[in-house]
Amino acid sequence: MSAAATRAPSPARWHLVVTGRVQGVGFRPFVAERARRLGITGSVGNTPSGVVIEAEGREAALVALRAALEQEAPPAARVDAITVTASRPVGDTTFRVVQGPGQGGAPALAPDRAPCPDCRAEIRDPEARRHRYPFTACTVCGPRWSIATALPWDRSQTTLDGFPLCAACRAEFEAPGDRRFHAEAMACPDCGPQVTLRGPDGSEHATGDAALHAAVNALREGQILALKGLGGFQLLVDATRQDAVARLRARKQRPDKPLAVMLPDGDWLDQVARATGAERTLLDAPEAPIVLVDRRPGAPLAEGVAPGFNRLGLMRPATPLHHLLLEGFAGPLVCTSGNRGGEPLCIDTAEAVTRLGMIADGILDHDRPIARALDDSVVQIAAGRPQCLRLGRGYAPLRVPLPDAGPVTLALGGHLKAAPALALEDDVVVGAHVGDLDSDAALHRLAGEARALGELCGVDIARVACDRHPDYASTSLAGGWGPPVVAVQHHHAHAAACLAEHGVREPAVALVWDGMGLGEDGTLWGGECLAVDADGGFQRRGHLRPFRLPGAEAAIREPRRALLGLLHAHFDGDPAALEASPARALFTAAEWHPLLAALERGIHAPWTTSVGRLFDAVAALEGLRTGAGFEGQAAMLVQQAAEAAGGGVDASGISLSTATTPWRADWGPLVAALLADHAGAATPGRMAARLHGALAGFAVDAARAGGHATVALTGGCFQNRWLLQQCVDALQAAGFRPLWPQRIPPNDGGLALGQAVIGRRAAVPPNGD
Repeated sequence: MSAAATRAPSPARWHLVVTGRVQGVGFRPFVAERARRLGITGSVGNTPSGVVIEAEGREAALVALRAALEQEAPPAARVDAITVTASRPVGDTTFRVVQGPGQGGAPALAPDRAPCPDCRAEIRDPEARRHRYPFTACTVCGPRWSIATALPWDRSQTTLDGFPLCAACRAEFEAPGDRRFHAEAMACPDCGPQVTLRGPDGSEHATGDAALHAAVNALREGQILALKGLGGFQLLVDATRQDAVARLRARKQRPDKPLAVMLPDGDWLDQVARATGAERTLLDAPEAPIVLVDRRPGAPLAEGVAPGFNRLGLMRPATPLHHLLLEGFAGPLVCTSGNRGGEPLCIDTAEAVTRLGMIADGILDHDRPIARALDDSVVQIAAGRPQCLRLGRGYAPLRVPLPDAGPVTLALGGHLKAAPALALEDDVVVGAHVGDLDSDAALHRLAGEARALGELCGVDIARVACDRHPDYASTSLAGGWGPPVVAVQHHHAHAAACLAEHGVREPAVALVWDGMGLGEDGTLWGGECLAVDADGGFQRRGHLRPFRLPGAEAAIREPRRALLGLLHAHFDGDPAALEASPARALFTAAEWHPLLAALERGIHAPWTTSVGRLFDAVAALEGLRTGAGFEGQAAMLVQQAAEAAGGGVDASGISLSTATTPWRADWGPLVAALLADHAGAATPGRMAARLHGALAGFAVDAARAGGHATVALTGGCFQNRWLLQQCVDALQAAGFRPLWPQRIPPNDGGLALGQAVIGRRAAVPPNGD
């Protein structure tokens, strides 16, 4: 045999760029381990363009490495694309993990993840170096987005930069094969952050493990604890004690809205809820969101946790600190956002003392700074699929791919549930929930989060998109940003967000049902059928029959006013019919006549087509809710009544008249049937089921009138899982292809995605006018 026949194959060298969610998920250690196993030399590093790999070795080994990147990536990773360029070998002798150059690249970063099984076992092991250490993390779990100060992902560009690794941690960090090999968020008791228990005034009471024990004792005594979590402060209290929960509600000024409950391990989930397999999977997922589940009758929780509701928001511990508190307490804890009504989440000690000191009896603080606020994500199972209702910790930032390039566009969302989004060259990065913009602090937080998206992505913003409502705080913010502003109609943004999430570019029908948004005709839309073309433009094909809202904003808070406006339209203003209607008993004489006069004259009584306000009116008619409460409360009670009643009511009552464009869907037959139900003392469940059935029938008729097979179901009303299921079933039975938001909230938390998609396509004059 000749020497040529036995000569080893010539080495080859590849330059690979991997894009997707590949930073902060243990991807570099994974690449290094596979490369060494295959005898490949070179390097791997995080860069603004993705993970860059320089790989040198046999051609077959390089092919095997590329296959491993696609097929064996870490569980939290998502590989979108791999580009390969051949180059000349340089003779590398080792394979190294390196820090990449440059700045930017937010789309590549992973969200924060709850402790993995290995880290949970470690903090419980008395022999482990990190026994009971609240900030234990590794390459597959721990803080990511909440601590990133710059990108690419590297410890020096996080809020852990001020905590240099000790010799033992450094050895783990540099040891190939160790599960903390290049774990940028790792720490230990000798070199990492520490906890401190403070009084409401900020005074230091205890540190370290003593602080944890003291915090558990305070919770056992029924005290309220402000806890510095992963993305901000939370308020904790014993979820089984009615007096403690009532005290929290009174101090936080949150009388009715349900409170989330954090469950320890063991059988607590089965004690308090009837969770399905899909709901259990969501609860135990690394994202650790709040999951809405059905409450078990007789559940050992304080009634004040979710007064009047048969669903609970449950969650698992999101950090080792939460695990240690729950294990010590050995019971469920209310875990709600650390803020006062109308204010954003507190994220540092000074804020907590100032804004939470009057609510909490103690503050469990720590010294790892939070780079950005992250509220807990909220999800449910709806129409058989997970549906995000609030995008936050564990899910944000979220990437939505786009089919074509466009200018960098910042979107600021609406006024309620505000959240920013940033459209880059070929995708949109959707930021976390900020909240309602009812305070200067909330608006300042939105501005900061929006600015951070641009800075972290390393881009200059070319245009800003916002809602067209001139009175929204986010609209004013957009006007002062600098670049040209694109004002996007509210329901168009909802439709565009849903279609973008599903990657739809063909013409579609969008049924956008929500509370209200300013329409192009100056009225308040909310029961819309839009035709969306392949380029993203829209036409209002039809809508629900309008009715007036006496008192405008007051009608949003008081369902009885929506009922009065609905019946005023139904009876064509007939005073005698209104006097004899169920609405009359809901108002005093001093209220009644001025409101009727306002309706007659159209003074402070705007027109609306809102499905959300229709739900409010039915809630008042059923006696479920007539006065002020939290946003969506009345509709949630109607949903609950319908679910309890089940089906059995025919899907009729809303009739379309397509003789004009846009056509109108008349709810008159539905209202007549509901009034007959009321007169006959029908149960609220039957009336609620009638409403849902009529809306499902309306969805099919509207889809037929829209003329396209794909039908997007979006807007805040489609948070209602019963309504969504009824509409999906009816549309599928009629041969349509229904789509609905799943990764992006259907409510106003998803507006920014739609605004960004539309805003980057819009024609903007050079001066922005």
